[in-house]
Parts: sequence; structure tokens; C-alpha cells
Amino acid sequence: MKSVWINELTWMDIAEYLEKDDLVIIPIGSTEQHGPSGPMGVDTYAAMAIAEDAAKEAGVLVTPPLWYGDSPHHLNFPGTISLLPETLIAVVKDIVRSLERNGFGKFVIVNGHKGANLAALTVACKSLKQYELPHIQIALTDPLFLATRAGEIKDTVEHHAGELEISHVWYKHPHLIKTSELTKENIDLKTEFSDYIKEDLFGKEGVKVEVFWNNEEQKEFAPTGSFSASIKASPEKGREYHENMVENLVQFIHWFRKPSSGGA
Repeated sequence: MKSVWINELTWMDIAEYLEKDDLVIIPIGSTEQHGPSGPMGVDTYAAMAIAEDAAKEAGVLVTPPLWYGDSPHHLNFPGTISLLPETLIAVVKDIVRSLERNGFGKFVIVNGHKGANLAALTVACKSLKQYELPHIQIALTDPLFLATRAGEIKDTVEHHAGELEISHVWYKHPHLIKTSELTKENIDLKTEFSDYIKEDLFGKEGVKVEVFWNNEEQKEFAPTGSFSASIKASPEKGREYHENMVENLVQFIHWFRKPSSGGA
């Protein structure tokens, strides 16, 4: 194959691929603010990078990315585009239905919008598998699950527009990062939401309870859009972070594509 991207192939290329494999990766991100230094598409670029490099190594195909996600909490920042959770569920279901009709049977969804898309994507996956397409195999992952070395790579707490995700895009797309606008401050989320808030998305903290906020509240406690400092971000950290996630995803794909995986 000249490319792992379905959108760069002909239908005959894809038919040829389906003669030997039926696994496809679906990258899903968002278009939302990522502070003063990161582009709106950080989460989608992350999902695309992980999916593309894993696909090249594992020899599988990737769908075009979904550039929109569940991002209502960022709507007070210009340029943010958000889908309702039920819209995201419906779109993902339609993508899988279309591909299944073509002959694909194994689906790996890579979510780049850390955490926030997971509720809708989980509902979509469970509903398809349980009630509609019981014969398919479907899996969902996220940097929160793939980045097993995040704690040793980063130097500070990691949250929205933080050191790791800025580093990731900086490594893959250096022209998109405003290096003069890297942030130095961490938002004191514990003051805002008590000690039960998960201040570090990759941290090993104690008892945590999910606390929700809306777009008006977020603009008030995070006026620049950044939750955690990105001043120590670097392309090298982005490379380490990226390679760790790709390696773990490739290992999973090798297991998942086996006929016996997941009860297939």
C-alpha cells in the first residue's frame, strides 16, 4: 500500500487489503482551544500521529480523522467547535456501520481528546457490539491509557494544554506551536474544586471524584485556556511520549488482530 490512510487509496486498494486483513484504526480528536501556544487541533493531530505511526508499523489502515468532539467547556474561546455527545455517538456508529458493510471486522478507536470524548465513545462502542453488530470486535484507547511512561517524561502536572500534549504536537508539527507563548503557571484546580479533583491527568493521586464545569466557569478560572504549565515542553519530550504510545498500541494491535482475540 502506498499509504495507510483510507482517504489516500482507491477502493480497489482497500478491497485488496480486505483480502488479508480486516482491522482499521479510527482517530478521533477535537477542534478546541489549547491555550496561547497550542493550535485548535491539538487533540486531532495527536490521534492522527498515534494512529498513523502504529498503522505503518502494524501494517493496517486508518480512516480519515474526526476533527470534532465533545468540547462544550471550551466554547467561550473563539474557534472551538463542539458536538453534542449524542451527535458524536451517532457519527461514530455511522463510521463503523459503513466500514463493517465493506468487510471490516476489527475497529480500534484512538481518542486524542483525552478523557472528554470517552463517555460518548464508550456508549457508541458498547451499543454497536451489544445490540447491533455482535460479530465485530471494537476497542477504544486514549493517551491516558497508552502513555505508560508519561510520569517519567514530564516535569510538572499535566492537564489541558500542558507540557506533554504541547510537546507531542511540537515534535510532529513544529510550525504549529507558538513557542514564545508557552505558559508558566498551573491552574490551582484544588482550590477551585477541592482535593478530590484530578489535578494531574497522569498522576497517581488518592480518592478522586469527577467534578464538572461549564464554559462560563472554565473561562473564569482558566482565562488563557491553559490548565497546566507548558514552559518545559520540547520536541524531544514529544518524541518520547509519542513513541511510548505507538509501541503500546502496536503491541495491542498484534494481539487484537488474532482470530481468537476478544472472543472473535
